[in-house]
Amino acid sequence: MSWARIITLVFGLLVCLLGAIGPCLAADLPGLIAALGAEDFDGRIKSVDDLGEFGDGHAIPALQALTEGNLYTTADKRVVIGEAAGSGYKLTDPVTLAPLGEAASDAVEKIRVNNRLRGSIAGALSRLMLFSPNREDRLSAARDALKHGSAEAAETLEKALAAEHDDELRAVMQSSLFAIRLNAGTPEQRIAAIKGLAGSNDPEVGSLLAHLAAAPDTDATVRQAARAALASLERRQVYIGLGLNLFQGISLGSVLLLAAIGLAITFGVMGVINMAHGEMIMLGAYSAYVVQEIFRAMLPASLFGWYLIVAVPVAFAVAGAVGILLERCIIRFLYGRPLETLLATWGISLVLQQAVRMIFGAPNKEVSNPSWMTGGFEAIGGFFVTWNRLYIILFCFVVLGILVLIVQRTHFGLQMRAVTQNRDMARAMGIPSARVDALTFGLGSGIAGMAGVALSQIGNVSPNLGTIYIVDSFLVVVFGGVGNLTGTLVGAMSLGIVNKFLEPVAGAVLGKVVILIAIILFIQRRPRGLFALKGRTVEA
Repeated sequence: MSWARIITLVFGLLVCLLGAIGPCLAADLPGLIAALGAEDFDGRIKSVDDLGEFGDGHAIPALQALTEGNLYTTADKRVVIGEAAGSGYKLTDPVTLAPLGEAASDAVEKIRVNNRLRGSIAGALSRLMLFSPNREDRLSAARDALKHGSAEAAETLEKALAAEHDDELRAVMQSSLFAIRLNAGTPEQRIAAIKGLAGSNDPEVGSLLAHLAAAPDTDATVRQAARAALASLERRQVYIGLGLNLFQGISLGSVLLLAAIGLAITFGVMGVINMAHGEMIMLGAYSAYVVQEIFRAMLPASLFGWYLIVAVPVAFAVAGAVGILLERCIIRFLYGRPLETLLATWGISLVLQQAVRMIFGAPNKEVSNPSWMTGGFEAIGGFFVTWNRLYIILFCFVVLGILVLIVQRTHFGLQMRAVTQNRDMARAMGIPSARVDALTFGLGSGIAGMAGVALSQIGNVSPNLGTIYIVDSFLVVVFGGVGNLTGTLVGAMSLGIVNKFLEPVAGAVLGKVVILIAIILFIQRRPRGLFALKGRTVEA
């Protein structure tokens, strides 16, 4: 073989080798982003597609800036992110996000975007989000792939799955990859995907399985596997729905218990039909709003999460003081006259509502959740538990426990029980029934104020807040047994759970009507409720 032929072969091998590694050398992130500054739209679209296939989350800021019209080229054809600053632009490196100083407006040129390019950018961003440094972005992109995944996205998902170390994200990505395989894959791949999704509780997976099970052109073995997996998923969703209704019922029951527990005390001990009890709840909610505004205006932002802890005793003190004032000034003169008491307390409720409107205005006030009460967690697929509801349930039982200790283990509780069972005998034994009445009314009103703080975390605060819960509070007290804390607990939880199980079947309004009719029929059989108080006076 001649030297000329050997040199020719070696040269050809070198050319082939360079041709093979050339694209790899060119496919670096700075080079791909620099190609976004191409003169024509076709070149920019190709660069965007290459970035989407490259699979590096550090390309996301450049593509987002291109979408928003903030990507520019400098005089030396360098691609930069530009942010308007005065008459010029503040420049940032699109790869490292390092500041590059400022430039005059005529020293940079905006990279234009048309509709075709926008579509390419959206597709590239949806793929690149799987590689984002931000965990929430990756999770959102993985869930989006489950809903809108395509055969083209399978390769990107496989690459992201190989690079992901978070177990939760890996599970979501794997589910999305299986979902794509359901629609585009061999029968063996589809059956493997069905087995992989068999334990999922996601409704989107259910829709995919239902579509596959009904497709006439699908392999019979695949359809049979899809039907079996769909039946299993539907059974689990029924159980999850029951669990979710139970949790929501307990949550509603805890709200009703907080609203009714103070009424159970005043109604049971004093026999007062207090129509202004709802306004005590409203005063507690506005107390939480005032404490929140004080924290925002006078204390560092780092202490804002503590405002709710402070608002609880403040609301108890405000509502309790108003309750004692009303009892001493008005209600004490109406004992033994239930109709006059009802009308007087109803008038007081209107006065309190109007007073709040004059002070705070008629529009609703928003009370923000502290950071530790924001969001929630997914206990199981489709069963999401919010922190604010969970904390309210715990708070409700803490308040109930403290109240039981007060009633059962303190001298004041002993006096209160004595007055409840036989007022005349208690008075003959030297118990100051007037003072017990005032303190009892204050205690019940104070607990209603704390209920208002809890309710401010699940809705807006308005002057009409108390009217929403006053009727349900009386239903709880009458159903459970007047003045009985155990009955109030059982009544509140029963009404809350039954209401949540009736709502999907009968609707919210008709469900309440059914519950009201059921309570009326129940009271016909047991006029004193589930747990009647014992004593000569109450049995008389």
